[in-house]
Amino acid sequence: MDDVKSHHKVLLIEDDKTLNRLMTDQVSRLGYDTRSAGSREETLEVLRGFSPDLAILDIRLPDTDGITFLPELREYCAVMVLTAYGSIDQAVNSVKAGATEFLVKPVSPQNLELTLSRFFETVTLKRDLAFWQAQAQSATRVDLIGNSAEMEEVRRLVSIFASADTPVLICGESGVGKGSVAAAIHAQSPRANGRFIAVDCDESLNDADLFGRETGTPEKKDGLIAAAGNGTIFLNDIDKLAPAMQTKLLRIMETGTYRPLGATASLPSSTRFLAATSEDLEDMALLGRFKTELYYILSSLKIHVQPLRVRRADVLALAGYFLETRSFHRSGHKSFASDTVAALEHYDWPGNVRELRNAIERGVIMSAGADLVLPEHIALPRFSSGMSSNTATAGVTLRFNHEPTLDEIRDTYVKLLLDTYGGNRKQVAEALGMSERNTYRMLKKMEDE
Repeated sequence: MDDVKSHHKVLLIEDDKTLNRLMTDQVSRLGYDTRSAGSREETLEVLRGFSPDLAILDIRLPDTDGITFLPELREYCAVMVLTAYGSIDQAVNSVKAGATEFLVKPVSPQNLELTLSRFFETVTLKRDLAFWQAQAQSATRVDLIGNSAEMEEVRRLVSIFASADTPVLICGESGVGKGSVAAAIHAQSPRANGRFIAVDCDESLNDADLFGRETGTPEKKDGLIAAAGNGTIFLNDIDKLAPAMQTKLLRIMETGTYRPLGATASLPSSTRFLAATSEDLEDMALLGRFKTELYYILSSLKIHVQPLRVRRADVLALAGYFLETRSFHRSGHKSFASDTVAALEHYDWPGNVRELRNAIERGVIMSAGADLVLPEHIALPRFSSGMSSNTATAGVTLRFNHEPTLDEIRDTYVKLLLDTYGGNRKQVAEALGMSERNTYRMLKKMEDE
């Protein structure tokens, strides 16, 4: 039996018992894992313990019409319609109802074999295409560019942590390159030949995405854990992960097992998890906004990526790298004018590496056919590196159309600081003369009011 075929599951639904047995035997001999049913009721009973990839459905059943039953069956798997009453109208109706193909009885053994082979080859190609498209969309560079002491420390920790299977927590402001650090850990690890899957932990991420979905629920699918296999899953913005998902993720990390939706048994997982956050997870755990046990597991190995304003020595190296490796406007050699170099060095880069990359892209596009990228091509906002917490808000006037309370004055000023520093809570805390933890609590209280 072909090992690949044996993993493909086929359900044959035919009310003629003799034909049912003959076709079931034939499909089984072709190497497919095969089950059979003779009615809608019997089909639903089979589906409680069998999860087919394909159902071959007779258009006439004793307890329902096949076209009527097809949309319901389509929630479980792909469907081919089989009938002795072939017509253009039935073919159109079955396709409209969701059928992948229309077969007319009697189907020769050769035709059935060819049809099944073609179907599963298409399924495999679509799955491979979907995977590589997802990889292309989530791919992050493994280049850790920069000669600063801070980046040297990041590279040192990446080299040490890569050989472990323990989760790693990568911390730092938005845009500092946490995804690149995660990709570098994977690339230097024994799992480098496996898959690296980056996942954004936003509200759209659900159990089926991560764990998969099994028999008894619509549209059976493999989750990201199954797709990653022995590779690596990078959970970006893990602070946004829903509490229930945090609990399930903790269970995977503690036990090495997970349970797909609808499954009756747990499955083993050898996937390594890396996570990233722009928030203070310790504070979130203390405030009950992040699961404490999960924080402890994640923070056993931690890498903090400093913002660009701290590692200014990396700015020109990164800018040159983005200029040389650009995938846009490849024609013609380009370099930075001396004034542009000065502007790049003196800007604070609140958006960090992401902002720098976008600025270089803008500069190359705006410089068009010119050899030199000028400051006006990059068009940086007028923020200087000398801006301190005090000067950033010097001369601020808060205006109200009524007599404000102290709380209103406080809230308005804090919101102004958040806008000034692009949501950076550390800089807001410095401007307020408060600890980051107390600032976080104050912001949380403002959100809840």
